[in-house]
Amino acid sequence: MKPTDYKFIMLSAMYENGGNTTHRLLDGHPELFVYPFESQPGSKFVNDYLSSMYPLKYRWPIFPGSATVEEIYELIIDEEGKVRAKTPYVSKFRTADFQMSDKDRKADFVAFLQGKELSRANIMEAFFRSSFTAWKNYKTTGQEKGWVGYSPIIGVDGDKIINDYKGAGHVLHVVRNPFSAYADTKKRAVPLSIAHYMTGWVMCQYYSLIYAEKFPDHYHIVKYDDMILDKVGVLTKVLGKMGIGGSDTLAYPSWNGEELTEVYPWGTVRIPTEEINLATAQELNAAEIKEIYERTKTYLDIFGFQDFYKKLI
Repeated sequence: MKPTDYKFIMLSAMYENGGNTTHRLLDGHPELFVYPFESQPGSKFVNDYLSSMYPLKYRWPIFPGSATVEEIYELIIDEEGKVRAKTPYVSKFRTADFQMSDKDRKADFVAFLQGKELSRANIMEAFFRSSFTAWKNYKTTGQEKGWVGYSPIIGVDGDKIINDYKGAGHVLHVVRNPFSAYADTKKRAVPLSIAHYMTGWVMCQYYSLIYAEKFPDHYHIVKYDDMILDKVGVLTKVLGKMGIGGSDTLAYPSWNGEELTEVYPWGTVRIPTEEINLATAQELNAAEIKEIYERTKTYLDIFGFQDFYKKLI
């Protein structure tokens, strides 16, 4: 495990904005180690003006200086990964053939950090590297040169990620029209209200636009609505900006290289197509469409979603 060859890509997206879909499209890429679930790197020590809006597990973590390496590992929330590794029978991914002991990963994590500064960059590098050294049935290609994580809304911490890695880190933020996104959100067991959801959606885009302008070589925005029209073309273009080549595998979602017929249970979006994207938005009633428009219209103009909106009215 060489600390000098680390290229890190963190995916970001508001809930139901296509983050999981993008994550699964990248999965089979021969040049990428793609984390198997949502990475959820946050810790309980994150405490700022966004803490009441977004779950701490989705944020870029903070670690106390007094913590030992072993304690730091346990502070990384990583809910989906740790639940699947420790108690697979209660995980929504229990049928996935995932052979990894959390004990082994912790040992590799500790070993990687031996003698190194406990900086956040080193800690997160150790977490992602150890996830793949401990994953016994991971299908490696031998061509990998980048590590990919995915945590919803983490783009709000994009400046921290980019500054931590000093040129070796990238954020890829995915934005979907808010109508389809909210229609999918409504399918959750306990959906957020329009007011709650749209506040979070707008804030995600607000920070992403700021960081894309401030760090144009490291903060990248793609539209889900464009990606589903040309998955290989859109993703190849943005990956090229990160020094990663194209691949035919970008055309379909997969898990550990095995093609998936639908993205579920990795995300609420089951089948990423233009037709389903529009049909999903059309499930909303007129009052919902009107309220979503009123709360997001500035960003509909910025991202070019006005034509999509016109199809709904």
